[in-house]
Amino acid sequence: MSTAIDVVGHILILVGSVISLTAAVGIIRFRDTLSRMHPATKPQVIGLLFVLGGAMLILRGNIDIWMLALAGMFMVLTAPVIAHRIGRVAYREQLGRDGLIDSDEESWPSGS
Repeated sequence: MSTAIDVVGHILILVGSVISLTAAVGIIRFRDTLSRMHPATKPQVIGLLFVLGGAMLILRGNIDIWMLALAGMFMVLTAPVIAHRIGRVAYREQLGRDGLIDSDEESWPSGS
């Protein structure tokens, strides 16, 4: 039974690694800041959770699994906040001259 759980743990680590790799490719391929925010947060967090879940299955019974759980919770809680801050700064500073914001637009859209 422990061999089957170890195999599932290794598969989870492999799947998480592939998801994180696709996120890294997405960051390189997308052109502007707002497009890069998605692969920098969502697939990266899901990939990390798969890797941590696989590591927890392999290390079952070890005290270190609680540290892995804390790392996963920290990533889930902070990644959306970081993405929001990056998007807001990019929009305010108009860093995306490669298509993010036209130069003749206002810095913030009007209410109507």
